[in-house]
Amino acid sequence: MKIAAILVAAGTGSRFGGDTPKQVLLLHGKPVLRHAAEALTGHVDLLQPVGDAALIGPALSGIPHLPIIPGGAERQDSVRAGLQALQPHAPDIVLVHDAARPIIPAGTVEAVLEALNSHSGAIPALAVSDTLKRGAQNLITETVPRANLFRAQTPQGFRYSELLRLHLAAAGQAAATDDAALLEAAGLEVALVPGAEQNIKLTIPADFAQAEHLLGARMTPRIGHGFDVHAMEAGRKMTICGVTIPFELGLAGHSDADVGIHALCDAIYGALAEGDIGRHFPPSENTWKDADSARFLRHAAERIAARGGGLANADVTLICERPKITPHAPAMRARLAELLGVAIDLISVKATTTERLGFTGRGEGIAAQASVLILLPA
Repeated sequence: MKIAAILVAAGTGSRFGGDTPKQVLLLHGKPVLRHAAEALTGHVDLLQPVGDAALIGPALSGIPHLPIIPGGAERQDSVRAGLQALQPHAPDIVLVHDAARPIIPAGTVEAVLEALNSHSGAIPALAVSDTLKRGAQNLITETVPRANLFRAQTPQGFRYSELLRLHLAAAGQAAATDDAALLEAAGLEVALVPGAEQNIKLTIPADFAQAEHLLGARMTPRIGHGFDVHAMEAGRKMTICGVTIPFELGLAGHSDADVGIHALCDAIYGALAEGDIGRHFPPSENTWKDADSARFLRHAAERIAARGGGLANADVTLICERPKITPHAPAMRARLAELLGVAIDLISVKATTTERLGFTGRGEGIAAQASVLILLPA
């Protein structure tokens, strides 16, 4: 059974306020929609993002997904566009999830998929516990009975061909606020599975603060430190922190000898208690001969994601007399942020010297130190 997910990220966030759409705001060091995407990827074969590629593409860096497609004027239009983009892949099941819901509690997707064995659709939902009032002009007009009322959440699950048919038939009609409404109108059964308060939709700034609190309560900080040294060598490229620097010498090593990335990888693996870079990429293996160290850092980032964590920040210090690092530091920060899939303001790259003392002072090599703070589920 092939399962696809549509990540709806085309909204402008007008009710949230501010100049930056809420789906790309940083939440515990990662864009909001990246939290949602990472939670979905473990359950689906295909991830179809819908939204502005220039805006959401960087936030999904490193996460396997289909080409991002633009959304429509209404949410229903965006979902329909996502369904049509999935047609060549012919999935059996499709999940539809709002990118503004960064926390998908454990067990939610499994419950939705299980319910689809006997129903046309399934959604996570919470029973309404508050007394409900209908009002006009700041006055109560009536009390609404809350019995059998539920708050709908996402991801909502459906049989793909059925949902596509209903969306195509509803094109141009009054917009539905969720996909289950289309099945209801067609007389099809939609199951309710247990939702969770943590599955919050970010609509106003107060919601963002609550999500920060919920994620923070579930995460434990882990600190890692890395150190690496490489000797200078003629005839090699000088690549540091993913950026090639014009210089008469390069760095010696089995791979491309990127001293900054190697130290950063060791810091990440250390914070995860998963050994060091040599454990994951042994220098004795020819596979890694002259390898681009970007592969190593992507792997370290994948290990953070696999543990359900996030990078809070990283700080790299390069120790050398030459070449001069400062002119290249902005490009290094940008490259490291890209490889790690985080915002550039979480990455620091700086340089110092040893006042011409030692092997770095004599220009025989370059050393690097890196420190990271990672948040992992408690």
